[in-house]
Amino acid sequence: MDVVTPASGTELGAMIRTWRDRLPPSAAGLPAGRTRRAAGLRREELAELAGVSVDYVVRLEQGRATTPSAPVVAALARALQLSTAEREHLYRLARLAPPADGAISDHIPPGVRRVLTRLGDVAVAVFAADWQLIWWNPGWAALLGHPASSPPHLRNFARDRFPVNAGPAHLTLWPVSEVDSDATDAAVVSDLRRATGRFPGDQRLAELIRLLHKGNRRFAELWATGTVTAHREDHKTIEHPAVGPVTVDCDVLTDGDSELKIVIMSAAPGSEDETKLRLAAIVSPAITSRDKPSGDETSLIS
Repeated sequence: MDVVTPASGTELGAMIRTWRDRLPPSAAGLPAGRTRRAAGLRREELAELAGVSVDYVVRLEQGRATTPSAPVVAALARALQLSTAEREHLYRLARLAPPADGAISDHIPPGVRRVLTRLGDVAVAVFAADWQLIWWNPGWAALLGHPASSPPHLRNFARDRFPVNAGPAHLTLWPVSEVDSDATDAAVVSDLRRATGRFPGDQRLAELIRLLHKGNRRFAELWATGTVTAHREDHKTIEHPAVGPVTVDCDVLTDGDSELKIVIMSAAPGSEDETKLRLAAIVSPAITSRDKPSGDETSLIS
């Protein structure tokens, strides 16, 4: 790699090229192929992993683009699988302050987005580490009701689970029951406690816990147990107003980097519940249309 000075405006591009060259395709889940001339990633592969254009990667590496935005830098750092120190160096080369440690992210990585969009009619939503809803697909809105009917700051599963004030649920329009609601309550509380260790400096998480601890006795009792675990799977029955009760398996997958929670609700293949799920996707748009705001609101808050 050529020796350059920060003032030259090319050190950013040189470092991106160096990190790209050292990352083997297999580490990024890509096939190595037989016609590769370099051991590392191609520019188009990095562009796809980071969710940017190939032309932009070229301009970065050639020093013609020197001030990428913070979301782009974060995406490049994840795609290049940088260490914490390398990530901070990348931010500084881009003339940005590195993100503060201990802060919850609402950003959904491009790779996760690609997986989400390929899940078809399955009901899927993504929550941040503090159970703040940040993305949902049409299947989720069709099964549970449209989340856009409540303000963004109230779209939190923990707040919905442990209401502070009497009123309708924030995340679901249709009634939901579980096989063991006590176990679900305990799992959500202990999951939040786990998040406080992972993100000790996050103010949104701290305020949520203060609110629930002060305003909900059930939450305070469970919090006092000190249990630390994670919410991974459940079985729920949704009382859908158009198709009747739908029983689903609820599985929670976690993104290891930012602790995103990908919640997937599905029915047993070939079952009556699976038929109801498909029917709900057909009839629910008419039901939930009155809950949608005017304009083209996106469900991706990040």
